[in-house]
Amino acid sequence: MSLMDEPRSAELFAPSRRRSRMVDWQEPGPVARASMTMPGIEVMAAIRDGRLPPPPLARLIGFKMAEVHPGRIVMQLDPEQSLENTIGLLHGAVAAALLDTAMGCAISTELPAGRGSVTMDLKLTYLRPLSVRSGTISAEGRVVKLGRQSSYTEGFIHDGAGELAVHATATFAMIGAGTLPDQSPPQDS
Repeated sequence: MSLMDEPRSAELFAPSRRRSRMVDWQEPGPVARASMTMPGIEVMAAIRDGRLPPPPLARLIGFKMAEVHPGRIVMQLDPEQSLENTIGLLHGAVAAALLDTAMGCAISTELPAGRGSVTMDLKLTYLRPLSVRSGTISAEGRVVKLGRQSSYTEGFIHDGAGELAVHATATFAMIGAGTLPDQSPPQDS
C-alpha cells in the first residue's frame, strides 16, 4: 500500500492544513539605475534604512539588511514554514541565498558609484540544521580581499542562540557600469 492509498493521506491535503503567503516587491530596474549613481555603502545603508527598496529576492525569502559597515554586512531572517523542506528544516538554498547576498553586499560597501559584483563561485559548509525553531538567523558577509577583477569573501550564518550553522566562501567578478545588463522593462511587440 502506498502513501497515497492510505486513508490518512487525505488529511495531508486537508484545507485546514493549507497555508498561503503574499509577496510584493518594487520593480528592480529603476532601483538599479538610481543605485548606480551612489557609492555602494550608501546604497546598502539606504536599503537598510528603507530609503531604497530591497531586491525582490529579499522580499520573497523575507530577509532584511540589519547592519552595514565597510567590508561587512549582516542580514537577518525570521524563518517561517514556507522556507522548509519536507523534513521540517530550512531548505539549504535559503542559506545559500542569504550568504550570497550578504557577501556580495559586503563587497558593494567598498565600491564607488557605478561598480558592482557578480558571483563566480559559492561554497557552503552546513554545520547544523536550521528550522523555524532556530530563532532569528543572522548572515554575515565579510570582504577578505577586494580586487580590481575579482574579490574574495567569507560568510557565516548563526542561529538565534548564536551557534554557527553555515560557513561559506565565494569569489565575485567585479563589474562596471558598462558591463551591467540592461534594466529596461521588456517592450511589447
